[in-house]
Amino acid sequence: MTGSTHRRRSRRDWIVDSIVFVLAILFGIWTFSEGESDPVHRGLLAFDFVSGMALCLTLWFRRRWPVQLALVAAVVTIYSEAASGAALVLIMTVAIHKPWRTSLLIFVANAVSLLVYIQVRHKADGTALMVAAIAIYIAVAGWGFYIRSRRQLLQTLRDRAERAETVAKLEAEQAQLRAREEIAREMHDVLGHRLSLLSVHAGALAYRPDASTAEVAGAAEIIRASAHQALQDLREVIGVLRAPVGELPQPTFADLPVLVEGSRKAGLPVELVLDAPGALPEHVGRTAYRIVQEGLTNALKHAPGEPVQITVSGAPGNGLEVELRNPAPNRRRGDGQGLKGLTERAALVEGRIEHGRTPDGEFRLFAWLPWPA
Repeated sequence: MTGSTHRRRSRRDWIVDSIVFVLAILFGIWTFSEGESDPVHRGLLAFDFVSGMALCLTLWFRRRWPVQLALVAAVVTIYSEAASGAALVLIMTVAIHKPWRTSLLIFVANAVSLLVYIQVRHKADGTALMVAAIAIYIAVAGWGFYIRSRRQLLQTLRDRAERAETVAKLEAEQAQLRAREEIAREMHDVLGHRLSLLSVHAGALAYRPDASTAEVAGAAEIIRASAHQALQDLREVIGVLRAPVGELPQPTFADLPVLVEGSRKAGLPVELVLDAPGALPEHVGRTAYRIVQEGLTNALKHAPGEPVQITVSGAPGNGLEVELRNPAPNRRRGDGQGLKGLTERAALVEGRIEHGRTPDGEFRLFAWLPWPA
């Protein structure tokens, strides 16, 4: 709180101000009694006491106008012994609430006032009084500077704690956002593929009313199995919200043939060329699996029944290349969220994704993923 800032006085402020007020009056009365023997007019002594007590009353407003009241005190103490207690309180108040330059100005003003006071009151021991008074001024101002520094330190610590809390909150929100994005990608990748298989088989039944009983039963069994697997996948994705990180089973690079076989059963002609000898890092293999899964899902949705060529090759130190090619339809539907998610996945492992139409009318999905030596 600065001297120019007015706020409602707290209970602690009332207690402190009351103690300061009483101490200033007692100190003023004591110094006044010490100066009653000075060779001055009795009327000046009466004015000394009255003006000193009046200055003590202004201490109730010292937080609102510390500098102004300290300058008034410098003027009053030119002749008033009784004002000395209030003057000391105001010097300390300025040191607490104002910059050191302002405090130095008030200190000099009171020192000059002290010199004039010694002449006005005809003090015989003026030098000793001057030294003692300056020492008291320095002690009071130093105490005020200490209080100011301590308050600033505490405020700095509070600000740091608040900033740390804010940063922690932002980091938690970002972690939640990343977790939600990961869940969204998992749901899109896993459920999108399963539901595409369901759609293909259900569509085949709708467009083949002449299918035999055995064919219908076979397609229905595939639909049942795919729906059951989709439900299992959904349970695993929901488990992300409940299980600690790393406890959920994730597909691996070794599961690629099973993924391809599932698409073949859905009626999608898929050719897989796998040439990646060596131990592939788990996170890279999982990313490669998701890329192939998204490519097959898109092929099922946008070009059902068309052949898909998948080539996965690489070696330690050279990286892993994943390429999917299939005939592209004239109009490609979809919002591109899956490909966007693949780009994010590849970026997480410091890889890259390319996709688009080729000059010969195919849709090409290509990914390069790092494979350390």
